[in-house]
Amino acid sequence: QGIQWTPVEFFDNTIICNLIENSTSGILAMLDEECLRPGVVNEDTFLTKLNQLFANHKHYESKETQNARRVMDTSLPPKCFRIHHYAGKVTYNVTGFIEKNNDLLFRDLSQAMWASRHSLLRSLFPEGDPQKVSLKLPPTAGFQFKSSVALLMKNLYSKNPNYIRCIKPNDTKSAMVFTPELVLGQVRYLGLLENVRVRRAGYAFRQLYGPFLQRYKMLSPRTWPRWAGSDREGTEVLLAHLAYPGEELAFGHTKIFIRSPRTLFDLERRRQERVAQLVVLIQKMFRGWRCRTQYQLMRKSQILISAWFRGHA
Repeated sequence: QGIQWTPVEFFDNTIICNLIENSTSGILAMLDEECLRPGVVNEDTFLTKLNQLFANHKHYESKETQNARRVMDTSLPPKCFRIHHYAGKVTYNVTGFIEKNNDLLFRDLSQAMWASRHSLLRSLFPEGDPQKVSLKLPPTAGFQFKSSVALLMKNLYSKNPNYIRCIKPNDTKSAMVFTPELVLGQVRYLGLLENVRVRRAGYAFRQLYGPFLQRYKMLSPRTWPRWAGSDREGTEVLLAHLAYPGEELAFGHTKIFIRSPRTLFDLERRRQERVAQLVVLIQKMFRGWRCRTQYQLMRKSQILISAWFRGHA
């Protein structure tokens, strides 16, 4: 629209997504690699590989990487690593990672479930169909998670989603109880602080010049009842008459932008007051016309009656 815009700095979560689910060097990829590697495999070898791979990553840390950086942190126990997410730090314990990632359903069990006469069981285990037997290794839990997320994102990108963010005021589900720490954490983790910064820097309202002028043109005597110029010129004349601060408005190529909702509410308030005045004016003019019409009819009748009476006399 050609308006002046101030860039808003916000955290790009791409680096965290790549750290976790990069197909070649992410944490989930390293977990799958450890599960498939021959030899002695346990959580210690997995954590050692992560420490070597992400030793210089600014969003990853563990006890070993802290020692290499000469950082003393007693809050991070051994067999754990920590990821610096955009909203805060999250600590993960690697105990059980290998076992849980390999928690697979054996192929013969899937075939046994598929051979059941119960239609629901057959529908739950389609991979047990002998005609669809695959010699590939069954997918790990991490791979299934990535596939599920990818399918979800593909579905979301094909739609026009609208998000409603719900915030719990307390943990006890009690009325009239507000826990500031709990609410602040939810606001931070939902990314609402970044949204607020963008909203403050941006414009709360935007509309094409034509509909805007048509709705509010009665607020200025120069644009009411008819405006002969272009819609943009009429909008500029209207807002200049209303004397709003210049930083509250921005004129694009085809749209008017209003920064603060307060300005929009003031426009609506003035419009309601003006509509009430116009309604009174219309009522006044109609009542005057009706009275004049009735008076003229009575006057004609009186003249006619008088003429006939004088003629009769």
